[in-house]
This record gives sequence, C-alpha cells and structure tokens, in this order.
Amino acid sequence: MSKPERVKESDLKSIKRDLDIIRNEISKAVVGQSKVVDGLIRAVLSKGHVLVEGVPGIAKTLIIKTLSHVTTCNFKRVQFTADLLPTDIIGITSYDRKKGFYVVKGPVFTNFLLADEINRAPAKVQSALLEAMQEKQVTIGNETFNLIEPFFVLATQNPIESVAIFPLPEAQMDRFLFKLYIGYPSIDEEKEILKTNMTLQGFHDFKLRSIISSKDIIRMQEIVKKIYLSPEVEKYIVRLVDATRFPEKYKLKHGNYIGWGCSPRASIGLFIASKADALIEGKNYVTPKNVRNVAYDVLRHRIILNYEGQAENIKTDDIISEILKKVPTP
Repeated sequence: MSKPERVKESDLKSIKRDLDIIRNEISKAVVGQSKVVDGLIRAVLSKGHVLVEGVPGIAKTLIIKTLSHVTTCNFKRVQFTADLLPTDIIGITSYDRKKGFYVVKGPVFTNFLLADEINRAPAKVQSALLEAMQEKQVTIGNETFNLIEPFFVLATQNPIESVAIFPLPEAQMDRFLFKLYIGYPSIDEEKEILKTNMTLQGFHDFKLRSIISSKDIIRMQEIVKKIYLSPEVEKYIVRLVDATRFPEKYKLKHGNYIGWGCSPRASIGLFIASKADALIEGKNYVTPKNVRNVAYDVLRHRIILNYEGQAENIKTDDIISEILKKVPTP
C-alpha cells in the first residue's frame, strides 16, 4: 500500500494566508459571528452543506453574500414559502413556437445558494433541494444537469416559528454536514452594527475585495482530502460516534435521553471536517483537537432525543460535551 501524498508546506502557508485574509475581509461587513463564519468556511472546504438556526435579522443573508463575494462565486437566494414548488428551485421545461422545448434553469444552478427558512416549504420542495445537495445534479424533464462546482447550500430555519412550518425530518437533516446556531450580538457588536448596517448603506459601500476564485476553492477541497489523519485519530472519531449509539458503554449520565445515535454520516463528517479544520490552522495532519473543534457542529443535529429528553428540555450539546469528556483522547 503506497504512502498517502503529503501536502506541501508552501501550499499550507498560502492557503492559511488566503483564509485569514478572507475572514478579515468578511469582518468588514459582518460584525461578530466569527464562529459561524469559521463553520461556513470549514463546510465549503469539506464540500458539505450547512443548516443554520437563528432568529430573523442576525445577518444570515449578509454572511453568505459576503462569503460568495470574497471568493468570487455566484450567489442566489430562495425564500421558502408554503406555496413553493420543486420547479421553482431546479427549473422547468418550457416551450416556444420558434425554438421548441427548452430548459429554464432554476436558482439551484449557482455556487452559493441561500435556502432561507427551509422549514416553511413542504416536504416535496425540501427533498428536491436535498437531492441536488446529495447528488450534485438535477433532472429537468428528460435531461439531467450537473450542478456548478463548487456548490454550497446554506439553509436557515427560524426556531421561534410554530405555525405553517414543515420541520425537516431527521433523515433529511442528516444530509447537512453542520448545524450551526447563530445568536444575538454583544452590546459592543450591536453598537458597531448601528454604524454599518445594510439599511443605511449598500453592499458595495463595504468595499470588499475578491480574494480567491472558485477554482481556488476546488483546489483547496482537493488538498483537504490529502491532510493526514492517523489510525489513532480514526479510532477516536469512531468511538465518539459509537458513544451516541451505546451510551451505557461509556457511562454517560445523559445517555438515557438518547433515542437514536448518529449515523455513519457523522463519522464521515468528523473525518472530513477535522481535516478542513487542520488546513485552516495551516497543518498537514489532524489532531484530536481538530476533531473536538468540529464535533458539536457535526453531531448536534444527528443525536435524536427520546420523549423524556424532549420533556426535560435536554440539549444535544450537553450530551456532546459529556461524550468529549468520557471518550479517552489518544
């Protein structure tokens, strides 16, 4: 068996420098929310998609629009509503008397897609988007089209709504690499927002630079795959996921609140996302710290609470914290 190809130090330094500049550039428009920005960058490098939960008006649209601009990528936004149709996302086959049947491509044909309030649309629409996310292709009429690379979906859902919503089933939520929480800004951050908000100025007023291109993102995604992950760290990842399925083996205090543990997609998510985290730090190998850095984002939406856990208002983040303490670090 041949040794895995190691990433060049020059590439690591170059990528880390570009990613640091990207974060600084985003901060011109987005005040605070550094954890969310880092999560989105990790997901893009991992070729994954993100589900963000947060109340309205906390810059979800601005973050993804800014990220697409500094990476020179196309951006489109779809507001999900109860009357949305799958064809509103993927496109339709139309007819013109002069040119016959032709395809009108939908907003899914872009690099960065914001699916705003995804839980407002019925299951048929949600599944149309999730199929595109998973397969990286869509079928319109009798034709199948590959989506543009890189392709990244940021889906949002509003936690305070309970009327006229269609919650994502667990099997569909499992398709998202990360679930991120986006909260309120601090007092100092909100004072800064008053001076730079989008109500008083246009997006162009931020004078954002384009740092990298879509081709650079694809190259970074390939480099992420080459980041070394040792057998010891692989075993650590598998044991973290195993603890969600068999909590009694690890003597978890909150284990009786778990209805179902994580699927193998959780192991895959930890595997690739920890590599992306290592690349962001400028390293060509993964440490247990990199795995812990992404554990909450990868696992929180994949641990399914039983009725007792829901009644006790247990948070899956509390279970993950206990797992990280109980599973031995290599």
